[in-house]
Amino acid sequence: MEPVRENITFGYICPKCGRSVVGERTAFAVSAGLSGLVCDCGESELVSEPEGLRLRLQVPCGVCGGEHVARLEAQRVLQGESVALSCPERHQLCCCVGEEGRVMAALQQLQIAAEKLRESQEAPFADSVIMYEVLSELREIAGRGGISCACGSRRYTITVRGGAVDLVCQDCGGKLRIGAATDEDLDQLCCRYTLTIPGRPAADGGSGAKP
Repeated sequence: MEPVRENITFGYICPKCGRSVVGERTAFAVSAGLSGLVCDCGESELVSEPEGLRLRLQVPCGVCGGEHVARLEAQRVLQGESVALSCPERHQLCCCVGEEGRVMAALQQLQIAAEKLRESQEAPFADSVIMYEVLSELREIAGRGGISCACGSRRYTITVRGGAVDLVCQDCGGKLRIGAATDEDLDQLCCRYTLTIPGRPAADGGSGAKP
């Protein structure tokens, strides 16, 4: 059994100002009674309250603009790595609770992805919780040097789409599309230790890896 963490990080997107709101509370404070996390704009507040063996969260939703209530197993929050909560109306991530690094990464990655989508004027994420998990898996694979192209290059860019992520080789232009819309997409990615972008032949415009 994992030890109870000393601190728990909460993060959500403010429905009023659109900024990420992140705060840390001690495990004792979370277990003992009511605690809140207020956005700097003063227009929204996430409230947590123990409810038996569960933790009741009242979450401002930056996705639909409303407010949602979620009940989590207290042990899961106190000992688990992180819990991602999505808007029940639009199925987009609106809150993350748990280990600080995971919470920060979730909000940061989804904000970056959302900006990319706005720039390309694409449709919203098919499921932002799945998108967050896929981006996290890709980060871990990249961290161990597991992403490369068949042309020999290890230089690539990432393009985030509504229900997928494209890995594009910077040298030959080859592309590998990773599904990011369903549980099956996530399961398939989690089974991969490495990812290889199909290289493009020189006749198709690829030039091979640069030295």
